[in-house]
Amino acid sequence: MNESIRLDRYRQAAPQLYELLREAIVSLALPPGTALVRPELAAQYGVSQTPVRDALMRLEEEGLVDVIPQAGTRVSKIDLDRAGQAHFLRRAIELELVRELAATDNAGLVKRLRAQLDMQQAQVEAADLEAFAAIDLEFHRELYAAANMLDLWQLVYSRSGHIDRLRRLHLPAVGKAQRIQNDHTLIVDAIAAGDPGLAEQRLREHLSHTLRQVDEIRTRHPEYFKA
Repeated sequence: MNESIRLDRYRQAAPQLYELLREAIVSLALPPGTALVRPELAAQYGVSQTPVRDALMRLEEEGLVDVIPQAGTRVSKIDLDRAGQAHFLRRAIELELVRELAATDNAGLVKRLRAQLDMQQAQVEAADLEAFAAIDLEFHRELYAAANMLDLWQLVYSRSGHIDRLRRLHLPAVGKAQRIQNDHTLIVDAIAAGDPGLAEQRLREHLSHTLRQVDEIRTRHPEYFKA
C-alpha cells in the first residue's frame, strides 16, 4: 500500500479513507499487526491528518485497528469472539430474511441474483478471488436491499470485519470459491421455488462452513490471531 492513491475530490475524504483502509484490512492487504502511521497515510492519500484520524477512529470502533498509547496504531489481530458474535448476528437476520423473500413473489430479485451468479462463476473460473469476494458481498447485500433492510445490512457490515477476515483466509482453499458459488445457487433456487424452509436450510448450511474450519485456519496463520 505504498503507492499514492488519488481520492475523489467531490466527496468527503474521511469516508473514502475508511472504505479504502477497511477493504485493505479485510482483504489482508494490510495484515494483522501492520502499523498505520498517520503522517504516512496522509501523504499517501494526499490529505491532511484530520480525515486520516477520523477514518482510523471509525475502524477502531469496529475493532479493526488498535490505538495503543505511546505505541501508535496497528491493524488488530483477528478476534474469534468478535467473529463468533458477528456470525450469530448475521445468521439470525439472514435466516429470517430468506424465509420472507421465499414467501413472496420475487421474480425480479431472482433475476438479479442469477445475473450475479453468472458474474461470480466467471470469477471462479478466472481464479480472481478479490473480484469474487466483492461479488459475494454484493450477493448478500442484495438480499437486504430486496427486503428494504439496508440499515440492518450496514449494522451487519460494521460488525463483520473479523469474520470477514477469517473468510478471506479460507477463500484460497481448494474448491472453496466454487462451494460458495454452489451454495448461492441453492439459496436462489429455494427463493425462486417459493420454499421458505428450504431457503433457510440452504442459508444455514452456507454460513456454517468457515467457522467449522477455524482450528485449521488458525494453525496455518497463528500470527494473525488474538491470543
